[in-house]
Amino acid sequence: MYLKTSIVNSDPKRAMSQTSVQNGQADMQILIIGSGFAGLCMGIRLKQAGIDSFTILERASEIGGTWRDNTYPGCACDVQSHVYSYSFEPNPRWSRMYAEQVEIHAYLQHCARKYGVLPHVRCGENVVRAEYDAASCTWTVHTSAGRRYRARVLIGGTGGLSNPAYPSIPGLEKFRGRRFHSAAWDHDFDLRGKRVAVIGTGASAIQFVPQIAPKVAQLALYQRSAPWIVSKADRRVSSLEQALFRRFPGTQKLMRQALYWKLESRALAFVVKPELMAQAERMARQHIEQQIADPALRSRVTPNYQIGCKRILLSDDYYPALTRPNVELVTTPIREANERGLVTEDGSERAVDAILFGTGFKAQEFISRGAFIGTGGVDLLDTWRDGMEAYKGATVSGFPNLFFICGPNTGLGHNSIIYMIESAVAYILDAVQAMRKNGWAAVDVRPDAQAAYNANLQTKLGTAIWQSGCKSWYLNENGRNTALWPDFTFRFRKLTRSFDAEAYRTFRSAHTAKPATDFGSRPEPLEASATL
Repeated sequence: MYLKTSIVNSDPKRAMSQTSVQNGQADMQILIIGSGFAGLCMGIRLKQAGIDSFTILERASEIGGTWRDNTYPGCACDVQSHVYSYSFEPNPRWSRMYAEQVEIHAYLQHCARKYGVLPHVRCGENVVRAEYDAASCTWTVHTSAGRRYRARVLIGGTGGLSNPAYPSIPGLEKFRGRRFHSAAWDHDFDLRGKRVAVIGTGASAIQFVPQIAPKVAQLALYQRSAPWIVSKADRRVSSLEQALFRRFPGTQKLMRQALYWKLESRALAFVVKPELMAQAERMARQHIEQQIADPALRSRVTPNYQIGCKRILLSDDYYPALTRPNVELVTTPIREANERGLVTEDGSERAVDAILFGTGFKAQEFISRGAFIGTGGVDLLDTWRDGMEAYKGATVSGFPNLFFICGPNTGLGHNSIIYMIESAVAYILDAVQAMRKNGWAAVDVRPDAQAAYNANLQTKLGTAIWQSGCKSWYLNENGRNTALWPDFTFRFRKLTRSFDAEAYRTFRSAHTAKPATDFGSRPEPLEASATL
C-alpha cells in the first residue's frame, strides 16, 4: 500500500512557482479544475507530452477529489481495484479486490508525486466564475481566494458526484442534534450508544450502515425506494498474488484485461438486449432470500422496478445489518423534522441524536449558475436549459477552448470510469497539440456537429435499461438521460482517439495574425500579455 501523506501548498512562493503573478492575478496557458482521478490524469498526460505550462486548481487543502472527501466508515470502490486505476500506473500492492478509500487516496497521491504534477497544484482555490474573452481567445478564472487566472485552455476535471445533495425536509433547521452528509463525515462525533437516523439507501448508505449499526443504540433507516443489490464477492489479495504482480507485471495486465471484458460484456444487457437483465434480477432476488428470513422485511427491500434502471449496488453485509434488533427500516415518507427528530406522514415521531444523510450528489446540478460564461456572455446553464449535453462529452458550442473530462453522458453503469477518463484525456491532449501545431488561438465545436452527436446518443439511450420507467439521478427533471454513455466503452475510446478538427470552427487571435502563444512556454504576467 502506498503511504498516505498530506499535500498542502502552504508556501506562497512555491504555490506560484509555475506561473507569474502580479496584483493578485496569475497567467498561464492551461488551467485544470479539480485534482481527482480526472484532473491528475490530465496533468500527467500533459507532462508526458512535454507541456509544463499548466496549473491544477483544487478547492480543498489536498488532492484526491472523491477519494479525499468521502471518508465515511466502509467507504470503498464498487469496481475492482485492478481496473479502477490508471492503465499506465498499475498497483501490484492492492490489498483487496475492491480497494477501500484510504488505499485509493494514497494511490492518487503516489501518482501525483511520481509523475511530477504536485508543483502544478494550487490548493484552496475554489473556482467560482470563468469568463471567455473572444478578443483574446482566453478564459479568465476567478477563485474564492480572490485570485484571477487567465488561460488559453480551461479543462473541467470535476465529476458529477462531487457536490453533496441534501433532502428538502421542512423543519430540518430546528433539529438540535448533529447532522452531516456521508461526503462530509463528522469523525469527531462518537456514534456509540446514540440514536441515529439515516436518510437514503444508495451506494454510500449501504456501505456505512453495516459499519455503524453494531455501535449505535438505535438506527432508523429511511428508505424512499429500495435499491437492487448483488453480492460484492470481495476478498483480500494474497501476498503471493501481490508478489506475482510485482515480479511479473504482465500477469496483472492480464487480470485487468479479463476484468475489463467481463464488465464490458454487461453492456449487452444494459443497452443492446435489456431482457438479458432477467438473470441478474433472479440473482438479486436470491441474494435477498439468502440474507433476510423475515418475509415482510424481504418485501420492503425488494425494488418495484427493473434491475439496472437505477445503479446496481454491491454488498454482502447490508441486508444482514437490517435484520439487527436495533435497526428499523422506515419506508413511510418523511413529513417533517423537529427539535427531537423526524416525523413521518403517518404521524410517527422518532427521536434521534443525529441525522446522517446518505442522499448522494447533485449529479444534474454539478455546475452552478455563473460558473462558466461563454461567447457573448452566455451562461452555460442557459445553454443547458433543456438538459446537459456536449460533443463527445468534452466540448460545448459557444464555449471555445473549454473541455470537460467527465462531461455529460460519459458516466457508466457497467464498467470502470477510469477507462472513460483516459479516453477523454487523450482527446483533449490531442486537441491541445493540434492547437499548438496549427497556431489556433481557439477551437469551438460546430452547433450542427454537437446536435447530430447528441441526437444519435439519445436515440441509443431510448432503448437502454435506464429508460425503463424508474426515477434516478441519471435522468434530469424532463426524463432525459444526461449522465450515462449508452454503448460499449471501447466505442467511446475509438470516438475520442484523435481530435476531429473538422467538427470545429478554428480561430487565430482576433488582434493579430501571429500564431497562438506556444503552450509549452512560460507565460508572461497578465498585464504584459496583450498578444495572447
